[in-house]
Amino acid sequence: MQKKLIKQDFWMRGELIIVEDIPAGVCPQCGEKIVNAEVGRQITKLMKNSKRIAKAPRVSVPTIKFEKASII
Repeated sequence: MQKKLIKQDFWMRGELIIVEDIPAGVCPQCGEKIVNAEVGRQITKLMKNSKRIAKAPRVSVPTIKFEKASII
């Protein structure tokens, strides 16, 4: 495992939230990410902080609809 700061996305009540700079172990072979229990608890606290989420910067994400005909 390599120690890295990662970004992780979470869906909460239909809203995408991205948490940056999470300390994690990352497998150099498969890319699996692991955080320790304390980091997990801190992430949970962040996700419950609606005031902080409301003040956070917003990003624009492209959204496209899957259409079977567009595959061909």
